[in-house]
Parts: sequence; structure tokens; C-alpha cells
Amino acid sequence: MSVVPTAASPLGDWLGYLETLHPKSIAMGLDRVAAVAARLDIRPACPVITVTGTNGKGSVCAYLDAILRTAGFRVGLYTSPHLLRYNERVRIDGTEASDAALTAAFEAIERVRGDIRLTYFEFGTLAALWLFRRSDLDAWVLEVGLGGRLDAVNVIDADVAVMTSVALDHIDYLGGTRESIGYEKSGVMRSGRPVVCAEPHPPASVLAHAAAIGARLCLLGTDFGYVAERHQWQFWLRRGQDDLVRKHGLPVPALRGAVQVRNAAAAIAALEMVSDRLPVPMGALRRGLVEVTWPARFQVVPGQPALVLDVAHNVEAAETLAANLGDMGFFPQTIAVFSMLADKDIAGVAQAMARRVDRWIVAPSVGARGASADRIAAALAAAGVADEAIAQAPDVSAALVKAAGEAGQADRIVVFGSFVTVAAAQQALAAIRGSAA
Repeated sequence: MSVVPTAASPLGDWLGYLETLHPKSIAMGLDRVAAVAARLDIRPACPVITVTGTNGKGSVCAYLDAILRTAGFRVGLYTSPHLLRYNERVRIDGTEASDAALTAAFEAIERVRGDIRLTYFEFGTLAALWLFRRSDLDAWVLEVGLGGRLDAVNVIDADVAVMTSVALDHIDYLGGTRESIGYEKSGVMRSGRPVVCAEPHPPASVLAHAAAIGARLCLLGTDFGYVAERHQWQFWLRRGQDDLVRKHGLPVPALRGAVQVRNAAAAIAALEMVSDRLPVPMGALRRGLVEVTWPARFQVVPGQPALVLDVAHNVEAAETLAANLGDMGFFPQTIAVFSMLADKDIAGVAQAMARRVDRWIVAPSVGARGASADRIAAALAAAGVADEAIAQAPDVSAALVKAAGEAGQADRIVVFGSFVTVAAAQQALAAIRGSAA
């Protein structure tokens, strides 16, 4: 049995302790979380927006947070996973939760959980909710970690649910079809409450579940949408047969990539559903769109050669990344620094990106779920990548150094494959900049 930390213990001690509490890193179900949440008396006193989906969840959450805070509201934002620091997962009014705040929350949960064995994610979710409950907030924005129906975040009843996309990922837990995955994600819906669905082709299971429970489904292209123009775009929402809301002259979102207009439209549609309690003036809406930040989602690092960081880790995300790279213009050579987890569709992701990459430098992924460099290289070969276009490196840092050494000033490097991959690249970049200072 691990030694139980105290509120004064370092955050690292607590995080290590949380990993020992449950025999599984992922254990689906709400019973454990609901029981502890009741003991902690976690009840939101403000509107809650819950965001689920295969890809785009984090971006939609970032838009919601930026727009609401620009309008003067205090927002609690919970997302996962983090890149460099656990504190990134919990933001209160735009500021990451401190170590002291997190350890106090962990201690409060430990004090009441009794013999209930929580997973690392469940414990962390409860900590975020506990902090939000005590922070006098105007809105909670919650990102689902996995699926929706049985995810710890779903212990809270959302005033508005957002579904960004439905694609194949986490099939061991959610099923191997879009229908099964759509059903799991539909679990965040609530009877009589609005659901913004930004998936262009929602599975029948999503439509059926919304109808079965009486959720108010707001569909992209039918009930809301957008018109993208050269330097701006417009949003529309149909509230009723004769009630059409339009917002003209919206700036191109600060987050890069064509799909980001769709993500921004989903966020605006969700805000329209709670506009009676969280009114957002047009000026705040425009400022939020241009001031939003969200790292590692088609993040272009200034300098030469061009460097792109993206956490794309499934086929749909890789297809979006490939399209975004195509929109960047001409580069003589694109070198990929690539590493993925073993339980992902490595060959499928590689195939989606193959037309945009000239040379691949693969590195092993760390941790129990990590894939070896040999396995990643074999998946690339299976996807049709020529052997001479593949090289290996002992880790992501070394792969990035190798790519930088091979790239010309006019070339492009793209680092992708997982959060772990991009985090390692960011740490390597920070070390390089620090040594050069």
C-alpha cells in the first residue's frame, strides 16, 4: 500500500499515488465517481457546457473559454490530457490551477472516498470539479476524456452538450464502428436540453438516442452552420421557422486550419443556447476568436525551416493535418518526426499523411502503451512508404535534431502522432533555446 500524501505533499507525490489506486488505467463507469461526487457535494451553480467527440474537443473548449472570458465571465475549463504540466488540465479564469490548489483538492477527495478505488482520470476529474465548485464561476466548460456515456465528466448534467466529430478511435473501449462510438458519445445528452452536433455525417445512433431521450438536437447544416469567405466568415443558427440568427464579419480564428471555422461555429452555437444566462456581445465574440490559443493543434513554430506541431493520433485527425499542410503552400521537402502509441492505427495514420511527407524519422513511444521504432517503421512500410524514406532515432528529441540537420531553410518539419510525441518535442525545443540563450 502506497503512503498517502497530505495536502502539503508535492504535486508529483500525489500524481504518483493516484496511479496506484486502481488496477486499470481506464475503467469505464460512473458509479465510483458519482458516489464520491455526492460525498463532496459537487453541484454546479452555473451553466455547464460539456464537449465530446473524436477530434476537435480541445479546440471547441478553447473557443468557449476565450469567448466567455473576453465577455467578462469567470470560466472553469477542464481538459485532458496535458502536454507538459498536469496543471494545464484545470484552468480557472484563464489561469492554471496551482500545485497547492490541486493537492488541496486531492486531499479533500482522499478524505471522503473511503474504499472506493478511483482511476487517475476519475480522481483528477473530481479534483477539477471540486475546485470549480469553490471558485465562484459563471460557467464550467468540460472536455470528455473518453467516449461520453461512462466518462467521469458525465457525472455532471450539462446544460448544453457539444459533439464535434465521430470517428474510429479507442475502439477497445467504444466499439469498432461509428455507430457504437456515436452511441457512447451521445451519453452526454440530457432530456430536454440542447445538443450541438458539428459532425457533418452523424451516425444513426446519435440521432436515435437524441430522439429517444428528448434531447434538442442542433445539427450542422440544418440548424446551424457557417459560410467561409476569403478573410472572414459568417455564422447562422435557426432557432425556429421564422427566427434565424446571423453573425456577419467574423474574423478567421487564431487557431490554424480550415476545420477550425467549423469548431468555432460549434462553440458559438453552444453559447447561443445559453445566451439568456451568458450573453456575449459581438465585440467579445470577435476578440475571443482572434485571441484564442491552444497549443499543439496545427501549431506553427516561427523560424526556418518551418516547424509544425500537431497531436494528431487517429486517421481522421491525420487527414485534417494533411489537408492543413497542403494549404500551407510549397515546401521542397517535408520531414516527419513520427511516434505513436501501440494501440493506435499507425498504418492508417501514416497512409493519411503519406502524400504530404517526403521523409520519415520515427522514434519509439515511451510508456506501457508505447510502440517501438521497429513497429512504427513496419507500419509505415505496410502503408506503402518506401524503406529508403524511413529512418529511426532513439527518441523524439534525437529525431527532431536529425530532422533539423537534414532540412534546408525552405523545408518543413512536422512533428505528430500523440500528445507524448509533441510534448517531447516541446521539451527538446525548450532545451535547445535554453542552451542557445
